[in-house]
Amino acid sequence: PPEPSGPDPSARRVPPPDPADDAAADVRPSVSHLGDRPPTYDAEPAALPSATSENLDGLVPDTVLDGARYGTYTLRTASVRGDSARFRGEPRRDGLLTARFGTAESALVLVAVAGGDRAGEAAHLAAADACRWIGGAVARSHLRLSEDIRAGRRSDLKAGLHRLTDRTYGKLRARAAELGVAPDAYTASLRCLLLSADPDCRTRVFFGVGSGGLFRLRDGVWQDLEPVTPGGGGPRAGDTHEESPDGDRLTMDLQIAAPPSPNADGPARQSAEPFRFRASVARPGDTLLLCSNGLAEPMRGEPALPGELAARWGSAGPPGLPAFLADTQLRIKGYADDRTCAAVWEA
Repeated sequence: PPEPSGPDPSARRVPPPDPADDAAADVRPSVSHLGDRPPTYDAEPAALPSATSENLDGLVPDTVLDGARYGTYTLRTASVRGDSARFRGEPRRDGLLTARFGTAESALVLVAVAGGDRAGEAAHLAAADACRWIGGAVARSHLRLSEDIRAGRRSDLKAGLHRLTDRTYGKLRARAAELGVAPDAYTASLRCLLLSADPDCRTRVFFGVGSGGLFRLRDGVWQDLEPVTPGGGGPRAGDTHEESPDGDRLTMDLQIAAPPSPNADGPARQSAEPFRFRASVARPGDTLLLCSNGLAEPMRGEPALPGELAARWGSAGPPGLPAFLADTQLRIKGYADDRTCAAVWEA
């Protein structure tokens, strides 16, 4: 056929590829470190925990990642095996549960973070049990809890969640007795958030027992919201209440063992660990961070970490799941424990 006399005007011209597009496609969230030197261990898993035909039900994955969006907030949660556990082939001792109970405006979102004892061989099992049992207790009471949160009944919330927490620890002690070990050998720190799905409700409820952290990023500054029990003296009767300038109501039990509940599955929780409770009203732009001790320690001990997270989370809005996972794994030499956290961004 004869050669065409010129370009076909109906043909769509395809521009040449832009090298910048290829560079952008190669950009992916990466795990970095803060400080002059990287941590001792590698940033990626090295060894898997030992498995047998009898312990397959107890295996836990290296990493758990989840998220959701309800009402005015966006939720991100993650649990990651620590660098030292990854190197030695030990299981992740932290437990994480993210669950929604109910539907529509009455739905209730629970985030439970549990940290097993380093010295316990079954620490990861105790953490998983603590998350599962507190989740079951909240599920059975979620309608009443949701109503109390939306109505602002803080005293009712505190009393009810105290009972549910005691039942969970009663079950842990009962399980320890079944295994023939001391109660301290089968236990875990337990820290929880309750979030209403109602867009008109900005009340955020924290409760729990044991070590960890509760922080809030407001106006570019991190605030440590952890209820601190008075030191020095012995147990004192009653509770103490504080009112912050923001109107946040903080309630904490000063190491008083709760009386046995008729519905409890074990004896009352001992006074070694106080029950902590806080209900506060979030402001637009706030970021609330609940975390296990593996992240709480560097948040309090290394100013570079909260500074970096404030820069990443302060104005850019909630990150996607891969970016959030990379943010929570910012590594610092000397901190190699499991990290488990939940972050809530307020629209």
